[in-house]
This record gives sequence, C-alpha cells and structure tokens, in this order.
Amino acid sequence: MAQEARPNATLARPLRPGPRRGTGGGGPKVALDFFGATTTYTQLGQQVAQGAEVLRRLGVGRGDRVTLILPNSPQHVVAFYAVLRLGAIVVEHNPLYTPEELEVQLRDHEPKVAIAWDKVAPRAEKILRSMGAGTVLAVGLPAALPLTKRLALHLPVAKARESRDAMTASAPGIWRWDRLVARTPALADDFPRPDGSDTAVLQYTGGTTGRPKGAILTHRNLRANAAQGRAWVPGLTDGEEVVYAVLPLFHAYGLTLCLTFAVGLGATLVLFPRFDVDMLLEAQRRRPATFLPAVPPIYEKLARTAPERGVDLTTIRFAISGAMALPRETAELWESVSGGLLVEGYGMTETSPVALGNPIGPSRRVGAIGVPFPSTEVRVVDRDDPTKAVPPGQPGELLLRGPQVFAGYWNRPDETAGTLLEDGWIHTGDVVVMDHDGFFTLVDRIKELIITGGFNVYPTEVEEALRQVPGVMDAAVVGLPSTQGGEDVTAAVVLEPGASFDEAAVREATRERLAAYKVPRRVYVLDDLPRSVIGKVLRRKVRDQLEQLQKAG
Repeated sequence: MAQEARPNATLARPLRPGPRRGTGGGGPKVALDFFGATTTYTQLGQQVAQGAEVLRRLGVGRGDRVTLILPNSPQHVVAFYAVLRLGAIVVEHNPLYTPEELEVQLRDHEPKVAIAWDKVAPRAEKILRSMGAGTVLAVGLPAALPLTKRLALHLPVAKARESRDAMTASAPGIWRWDRLVARTPALADDFPRPDGSDTAVLQYTGGTTGRPKGAILTHRNLRANAAQGRAWVPGLTDGEEVVYAVLPLFHAYGLTLCLTFAVGLGATLVLFPRFDVDMLLEAQRRRPATFLPAVPPIYEKLARTAPERGVDLTTIRFAISGAMALPRETAELWESVSGGLLVEGYGMTETSPVALGNPIGPSRRVGAIGVPFPSTEVRVVDRDDPTKAVPPGQPGELLLRGPQVFAGYWNRPDETAGTLLEDGWIHTGDVVVMDHDGFFTLVDRIKELIITGGFNVYPTEVEEALRQVPGVMDAAVVGLPSTQGGEDVTAAVVLEPGASFDEAAVREATRERLAAYKVPRRVYVLDDLPRSVIGKVLRRKVRDQLEQLQKAG
C-alpha cells in the first residue's frame, strides 16, 4: 500500500417583465451586490427561472452545452444557474481569449447557445456561424449597474467614455440576454431537475499536453466541494457572510470558492468584473467583506494600500489563498493588517477544485498546502511506480480520491484513462512531501504547466505561437519564479540562420495569438535547445539555462 492519509469524514417570446434589480422586491436578503446595485435571493431565483425558460425556448435541453463568455456580473450568476436548472451543461470561457483560443474550445464542445459579453459576442457569433450551429445572446454590463452609475457612463466627458468602452460595446443583430430574461415568464416549477450524477460544468484545462480539454464536473462534484469548504471554515454564519468575488467565475477556483460556496451559505456575493484595488476598497467601505478567496498578489496589494487609504480590513475574518504559492511575507503582512487568518490550499480543475487546505486556526502552517479536505483520501506514491509507497519526508506523486474528483475528460477516453484509476483515484501530476504530522508541502510539478497570476499557462500552446513568429525556428517555454509570487512565463527561442532578434517584436507578435497573461515576460535566444535521446526538448534543462541567464542580467 502507498503512504495514505484519511481525514475525519465529518463533515423567446416576451410576455411580461420580471422583477427589477435593486428595487427591494421579494425577500430582503441580498444575494448579489454589483457596484451597489443589489439582487435579493427571491429576485435571483425568479431571474434564474426566467433565464431557464429563455434557454428552453431556444431549444436547450438536458445535456446540451451552453457557453458562458462573461466577466463577473449578476448576469453571469443568473446564466450559470439557469443552465443548470435545465439539466444542461455550463461551459465557462475567459472573455479575454483570442478568437483562435476560443474557437478551439467551442468546436470541441459544440454549444447550443453562447451567452457572451457584448464586447466578444460578435466574435463568438462568427465562430458559431462557421460551425453552422448555435445562438449567441449578448450581455451588457451596464444593465446591472445602479441607475446613477449607468447614467454617468453617458456623460460627455472623456473619463465616462473610457469607462463605457471598457464595460460594453455594440453587438448589432445579436439578441440581448437581459431583455429576454426580463420579458419571459418563469420556467414551470415542475420542469424536471437534474440528477447529482448529471454533468453540470465542462471546465477546460490543458493538462500535460497543452491541448485544452474539458474536465467533466457533475452536480455532485460541485455540491460536495462547496460543502467541504463550508465544513472547513469554522465560525461561518449562514445568511450573514459577505463574500468578495474578485476571482473570475470562469476559473475553477472562483467558481467554487466564490459562487457555489457563497450561494450555499446564503451569503451576499459582491461581484467585481476585474481586480482593481480602488474598486475593492470602495466596496469595503460600502459592504465590508467577511470572507475573501484570492491569490497572493491581491492580498499583498490590498494589505499595502488599505492602510494608506484609511480603509479597515478587520471585517475579513477568513482569507483563503490558492492557485500559486503563498509567500510567508505576504501571509504575515495580511494578518498584521486584517487581524484575520490567511491560509493556503491546494486543488486542481479536476477536483472541483479544492482537495487540501490548511486548518483555519493556529495550527495552520505557512508554506504548506495543508491536510486533506473532509471525505478526501490522499496517497503519496513513487513517480515511476504508483503502486509503491513513499514514506513520510520523501517526495512522491500526490494521488487523490473523494466526492469532488471529476468524471473524466470530455470526448477524451484515452486521457481520462491515463488520469483516473479504476478505483476512483486521480493522478495529480504534482510532487509533494508529507511530514509526520500529516501536513503536505508541494515541492515540484510533474506536469509542466506554468501558474501565473493564478491562471494556468501551458508551454506547448505558447511555443506553438512563438514558432509562428517570423525568424523563430524553435522555442521552449518554462516558468521562472516571479517577484510577486507564482511564476513568469519565460521563453527560449532558436532563430533561423541570419534572422535578427527584437524581443519586444517577438512578444508583440504572440499577443495576436495568445491572451495577455500567456505572453512571455522575457524571451532569451539560445543556440540550440537541450533534448533527450529521442529528440524531446528537456524543459527542466531549459529552465536551468534561463535561470542562469536571468541571474547574469
């Protein structure tokens, strides 16, 4: 048997308008806050039922895919639960994807409907039209703003125009989601509901190959992980917490730790379309947070800026950091300013995503990823022989089993078989060490993905973009430690004979094919790339070379 840790198991046709946001109708408990415009839980339930009826009239049924390409907003929340209510499948996408990146994923899952930010809706419609299928509905963020802020966007001043252009764009000829929802009756209460084993979400991840593939998350997976998170944090009060959704809901971390976790608590979810420290501090004055899931750079920025602006952070009792390593200095700074706890956790898209976490209390350990979540089993095994145990104190691959473990990859049985074992265990591809007290520390990554700003970047994808740049013959991409925590995407290129090198031009050329966070921060020229005997580029050796070049300046 492998080294194993078992946790304690305790744990269409418009007919009539719907309710208006922020009018105070329905139950008084605020579910959503968007720049001060509020939606109560009663209103949210009504809008979800209306949104579900809109989708039903468009032909969406059980098992159909509905693409969401949205920043955080009330419309995102309504669309998410409307799709689930029908037994259909949500497929989340980053609205900053390039057309090329988006098309690969849309063709993979073939959506029946796409609900898209109006700034990207025309792009999505063009892709779906080329596929010969699908309907696009556009979402304008200003529709969810308070009236005063909505009117301010139309003031004849440059700042108002800049704000309006950042939030919305025209999408001629494309139906508007908000208008359809407001004018459509609610779905019948007796409409069949999905089962726990039904697929709820396809969450794309690149795995070890860099080719995006959809991780199948069931309703049971999502509910289990939200319940595990609830059991993990002592002192939470149902119906009283305020959760800040700074993390994007299209990311697995934000989807669970913000959306499903918060709604399961009956919390008020304060939505931010992007991270902006001024935006967060303004919200903290208006509706103070009690629970903040985020990534280390956000905690660092908030902890340094809030005292300068005279903003009190002591209402934030609990803060959970993920997606990248939490520096000790950041944890200490945050706790000194907020007086609350900042603890680190671990997860992956395939585990919905959280699987381990530090205790919310004095026994937590900065630098460790913690201990298994409730009902989660853990093994540490030899990287080359998963049947061989690895003793405490020695590195090995982390294997997991629990109710949050995904059901496989969409239309990829071979890759599913290579990740999921028959008895429910999943290969994480990460190397950990378990100490004698049962705490785990992440020490290496078998999978060569790069984590930057909390997002996954897959080297193969960036390398392919680099090879299309004129003058670049070959490329290898690795992650080097960032001064802000996590990693910086860093590239080594081999030039064609006689080609000149302009680092800024190479980086700019990749922007046409990649989202901004995937563009290499630095590009170095090498005479050749180190390879194995079968010709495979050895990224570990590339990393060593680039670290030396980085140190040399």
